[in-house]
Order: sequence, then C-alpha cells, then structure tokens
Amino acid sequence: MDLSIMIPELLSALPLTLAITFTAMVAGFVLALITTTLRVRRIPVISQLADLYVSYARSVPVVLQLFVAFYGLPVLVGGFGIDDFVSPTIAAMLGLGLYHGGYLSEVMRPAYLAVERGQHDAADSLGYTFRQKLLRVVAPQAVHIALPGYGNAIIYLIHNVALVMYIGAADVMATAHLVMERDYNQYQFETYLVLAVLYSVLCLAAWAIVRFFERRSGKYASDKTVSAPLMASI
Repeated sequence: MDLSIMIPELLSALPLTLAITFTAMVAGFVLALITTTLRVRRIPVISQLADLYVSYARSVPVVLQLFVAFYGLPVLVGGFGIDDFVSPTIAAMLGLGLYHGGYLSEVMRPAYLAVERGQHDAADSLGYTFRQKLLRVVAPQAVHIALPGYGNAIIYLIHNVALVMYIGAADVMATAHLVMERDYNQYQFETYLVLAVLYSVLCLAAWAIVRFFERRSGKYASDKTVSAPLMASI
C-alpha cells in the first residue's frame, strides 16, 4: 500500500476531528464549570439535577451517549422546524460535550474541595463574595490540583472522538475505514498503525500543553496559598 496516498487522505479528515474535539472540549468545560458550581453550592433540587447529569455522563457508555444525542436531538428541535440543522457532526459535538462536561465536573469538584478550609475562611473574613473568593483565592489553587485530571480528561476525549464514526461523522477513523474498504481490507494493519501514530501525536500534544500550564500554575497557586492567610491576619 502506498502510504503517500493513504496518509494525505487520513489527514484530510483531521480538521473535522479537531473541530469536534475542540468544540466538545469548550462546551464540556463550560458545562463542568456550571455543574461544579451548582454541586458545591448545594442548591436544593438544582444540585440534585446536576448530580444526576454527572451520573449519566459517567455511567452511560460514550457510544450510547452519541446515539442518544444523534437520535434525540431531532426530536428536541423537530417542533421548531429546524430538522435540517441536525447532522452527525452536530450530534457528535453535543454528545461528546455532554460527556466531557460530566466527566470534567468530577475533576473540578474534588479540586475545589481539596483547597484548605483555612483559605476559604481567610477569604470570608475579608468579606469576599463567593465569586471573589473563587477567582482570587480558591481557583488558582484548585486549578493546579485539577490540571493532571484535566489532562487525562482531554486524552479520554480524543480517544472517544473515534466513536463518532458510528453516527456517520466523517472523522479520521471513518475515513480510514472507507480507505480500507476501497482496498478490499488488504491493508488493515498498516492503516490502523498510521491511526495509532496519529492519535498518539494528538494525545502527546495535549499532554504537553497541559503539562506546561501545570508547571506555570504551581508557583502561582503557592503564592496564593501564602498570601490569603497573611491578608487575613493584617
């Protein structure tokens, strides 16, 4: 098999794979922030609904969540007459975004709770609102704690993007299967080996970026840990 022909074909589907990954990552991060805030504030009923969402995202297989999004989204928007808006790509972004948000909430919430109680008390003694306490004291420390888990969540998301082929999205994995079928499945090993290298590069790039921010956040978090009690004692 001529790799000079196969590799460009696979790379041609890479932008869609990256677009699905990035959209799901951003949507999941926003959902995780909202969900984590609701869970730590323990607002009656709303917090229980947030817990239920996290349980769904963590308990249901990702491929099944994609099917739910693919077949459920047309039902939700059908009454508005915008059925044509629904596509496998949109469903993939929605399904993976919901999954990533629920999974990431279980990274953010323990990180928030891991910040020393004294840091919360110091911020409260200064009259900080919940938002001010979160942004100025708790978040810098919680981010440093959460970053390793966040890196794992991004890698899992990249892995799970390969499942979108099952709902018809033309990502790298789906393109690879089309290439193999065209060649009568003669070069499956070579094709899957190229895919393995490609996904490894994506995961290593994500790990390197998260590792960079993890090193940068360490000093900033330690500065905040020291400064908050000092401020409270003045």
